[in-house]
Formats: sequence, structure tokens, C-alpha cells
Amino acid sequence: MARGCAILLIVLFIFCLFPGDALAQCSICTKTAQQLGERPAKALNTGIVYLALTPFLIVGYIGYRWWKNNKED
Repeated sequence: MARGCAILLIVLFIFCLFPGDALAQCSICTKTAQQLGERPAKALNTGIVYLALTPFLIVGYIGYRWWKNNKED
């Protein structure tokens, strides 16, 4: 079990080191970003990705705490 968690953490760390271009914009945001230009569009996209990441981090933290408190020693 610990080996699987270690591998998962390594994979997540690697994904954090080499982020790809994530297109997290809806169609309305995409049209707005195209009108703003390239740099503001990238900033808008990065902001959307960060906002989407927050709930996943919260759920992951709650899941980790639950797992740590309920695991058998």
C-alpha cells in the first residue's frame, strides 16, 4: 500500500514539474480571450486552471486525513 502511494506521489510531482498546456476555457471565455490577445488569454487560462484545482486539493486533503485516521496500524 505504501509503495503504491509513493508511486502516485512521484507521478503527481512529475506532472507538477512539467505542466502541459491545459485548455480550461469554456466557449464564451475562449472568444473573450481571443479578443484580448495572446498574453491575457494565457493568464485567463492559467487562472481558470488554478480555480479548478482548488476543489480537488480540498477533497484530496480531506481524503488523506480520513485515510490516515482510519488506517489500521
